[in-house]
Amino acid sequence: MKLAATLHERFATWALRTRAPEPTPIVLTQRRVYVLPTRAGLAYTAALLVMLVGAINYNLSLGHALVFLLAGLGIVAILHTFRNLVGLAIDTGRAEPVFAGEIAHFALLLHGDGERRLIRLFLPGGGETCIDIAAGATTEARLGLAAARRGWLALPRVTLETTYPLGLVRSWSYAAPAMHCLVYPQPAASAPPLPVAGGEAGGRLQENRGNEDFAGLRGHQPADPPRHVAWKAAARRDAGEPLLTKQFAGASADILWLDWDATPPDAAVETRLSILARWVLDAAANGLTWGLRLPAATLPPGGGDSHLRACLKALALYEA
Repeated sequence: MKLAATLHERFATWALRTRAPEPTPIVLTQRRVYVLPTRAGLAYTAALLVMLVGAINYNLSLGHALVFLLAGLGIVAILHTFRNLVGLAIDTGRAEPVFAGEIAHFALLLHGDGERRLIRLFLPGGGETCIDIAAGATTEARLGLAAARRGWLALPRVTLETTYPLGLVRSWSYAAPAMHCLVYPQPAASAPPLPVAGGEAGGRLQENRGNEDFAGLRGHQPADPPRHVAWKAAARRDAGEPLLTKQFAGASADILWLDWDATPPDAAVETRLSILARWVLDAAANGLTWGLRLPAATLPPGGGDSHLRACLKALALYEA
C-alpha cells in the first residue's frame, strides 16, 4: 500500500506538467488529461471478446455486426469522455477564514466552452463535489478540507475526473491552483474573564462628561452601563421587545486592552492565543472598543467587523 501511494504521488506530480502551485487560470490541455477504462469498461471489453469468439466459431454474420457496432460505441465513448474534460478552465474564488477545528471551504470557478456533465472534483483526504457546467457559463465548486492548525492553509492538489457519458472509461486530470485559507486560533472553551482594570493602561478610559450630546438609540448590549439605557422608551415598549441604549457624541468610549501579558504566563503559546481569540470574540459580541497587544505587534483600539478580523488575523499569523 505504501509503495502504491508513493508511485501514485510521483505520477500525480509528473502529470501536473508544472511546479505546484500553479498560477490561475488553469486550462486543462490535451497533454494534461488521461484516460483509462473503468471496471465496467473492462467487463464491456471482455463481453465483446466473448461475443466475437462466439460469432467466429458459429460463423454468425449478425454476431460480427453486433460486436463491431458495440466496439464502435465504446470507441466513441472514449472520445466523448476525453472531450468532457479537455479545455476546462479553472480559476480561484473565495476561501472565507475559519477557526481551527472547523472545515475550510475553497471555492473554485470552472468554465468551459461547451456543456460539461458530471465533473467530479476531490481532494486527497478531503471533500468532494460533482457539478455540471452549462455552455459558456461559470460554475462554482466548493471543496471542504479540515483545518487542524492556525495560519495559512494551502489548497492541496485537486483531482478532476469524469466517466460521462457511458461510464466505460475514466478521464482525469490534476490541478494545483495557488489558493489559501486563513485559519484563526480555536477560541478557548473556558477562558478567564475579560481583563478590566482602572486607568488607560488597565483598559478603560474615563468619560469626558462635559462634551456629551445625545446622538440616537441603538440595541442594548450586556456591557452597556445601566445609566445609558433608554428607560422612558423601555416603559413604553411591548413585551418581548429589546431594550434600547442611548448613544452620545463627544464621549470617549470605554477602551479595553487585550494584552498578551494578561494571559496565564505558564500556559503554552497556542493556549494563550486561544484565550486571546476568546477575549476578542467576547469584546466584539459585547460591543466594546478594544485594542490588542502582542509581543511583536500592537493593534490600536477599534471596533466592528473589520477590527475583529484584523485582530483574529494577527493571532492566526503570530509566530513565537
